[in-house]
Amino acid sequence: METSNLETKILVAGAGLCGSLLGLRLAQRGYHVDILEKRPDMRTKTVDGGRSINLALSDRGLKGLELVGLGDKVRELCIPMHGRLIHDKEGNTFLSKYSGREGEYINSISREELNKLLLNEADQYDKVQIDFDDAVTAVDLKNASLTYHDSESDTEKTWQADVVFGTDGAGSVVRKTMEKQRDFLFSHSINWLPHGYKELSIPPTEDGGWRIHKNALHIWPRGGFMLIALPNLDGSFTLTLFLQYSGEGYSFDSIKTDKEILDFFKSEFPDVVPHIPDLVQQFHDNPAPPLGTVRCEPWSAYDKSLILGDAAHAIVPFYGQGMNASFEDVAVLDALIDAHDSWEKVMNQFSKLRKPDADAIADLALDNFVEMRDSVAHPDFQKKRQIEMRLESAFAKAKYQSKYSMVTFPAERVSYKDALVKGRAQDKAILWLLKENQIQVDDDLHELLDKINQKTQEVMWLREK
Repeated sequence: METSNLETKILVAGAGLCGSLLGLRLAQRGYHVDILEKRPDMRTKTVDGGRSINLALSDRGLKGLELVGLGDKVRELCIPMHGRLIHDKEGNTFLSKYSGREGEYINSISREELNKLLLNEADQYDKVQIDFDDAVTAVDLKNASLTYHDSESDTEKTWQADVVFGTDGAGSVVRKTMEKQRDFLFSHSINWLPHGYKELSIPPTEDGGWRIHKNALHIWPRGGFMLIALPNLDGSFTLTLFLQYSGEGYSFDSIKTDKEILDFFKSEFPDVVPHIPDLVQQFHDNPAPPLGTVRCEPWSAYDKSLILGDAAHAIVPFYGQGMNASFEDVAVLDALIDAHDSWEKVMNQFSKLRKPDADAIADLALDNFVEMRDSVAHPDFQKKRQIEMRLESAFAKAKYQSKYSMVTFPAERVSYKDALVKGRAQDKAILWLLKENQIQVDDDLHELLDKINQKTQEVMWLREK
């Protein structure tokens, strides 16, 4: 089936963020798009998806949204976060900026409001049909069809298409069908962290304001665990506690009673306690889902089906790039449709391009968990960030970008893989130079840049050897 054939029928499994953006973009290109979603329509019913309430939107994700003409509308839903506000156990704070350049920041955005916006935009196209409350029960990859349970008639039905896209999340039915195929080799793994997460909420003030600093991502790093907070437009904050399920020290298994909950928060996060009057009740009521990384390949089957987003590469949330990587998937796929004359070529090339990047951001997200819970309060890490802020403020992106900036505010054509390779080497170089007293925070900027670049190249050369 040629990509230029607008009579092509496209079926998208999953109307979450990735699926709704993909469906919208394909509709804008003139295709007939059917979208199946197992959950109710969040625009009319409350949906408890067990997923985070708000997310961090950065440049890669914004480019995907600008592709469908929604950049300005999305920015109205955002709260800029200029850096990490670190809280110690005594309640003292300091701000670690995300970038030394003006205008570079990440955004806190409601997952639900963003998803609603995408669904509303997709619904404006006559060639789009979205069915909710319809769980996919079987996938025929060779014939590009899905069998699903139709909630209205309480019967099994089948949708036939020319191309199937699986954007049905980390538990993807499309991916699980690929696993079961015996006529091509499919590799798949899910690696779980020993930690889960529990969401809590700081309510707004009586006049609708924010109780703590609005324009920052708050972090309470405590070694093996941490608490973070992101602001919401209504003045509230969504807090997420990342904590091991069991083991020595604090764990979800060891914090059960009202007293244990209060003692834990008063000991580790004393400045939070006054802001959450119903802390104990929230802790009891809210679940503690697991955190895992999905890796698999190939992402396409029989030149008729392709998985993308979390279905292909779910990652832990510590770099705030899960949604951004999924939106970048859509942008990459869109460019490939322009470049190739068949879905076979598009799908094969997509997997080759995106798989290395997906693996890289998965590794970076795991690295950042250690950084956020342990390293951000370390003196050497703070010196490194001060140096990086000075360099970013003084030099163009072509001369210097920190690892965080390469991931979050990339210059043109900086892939996740390149950010991983160069960023890790750069971090190691700066920390080594600091340890050996070969650089100081206030050194001449050109000398700093030369020494860091030279050492970074040495580290990269040694790794290649």
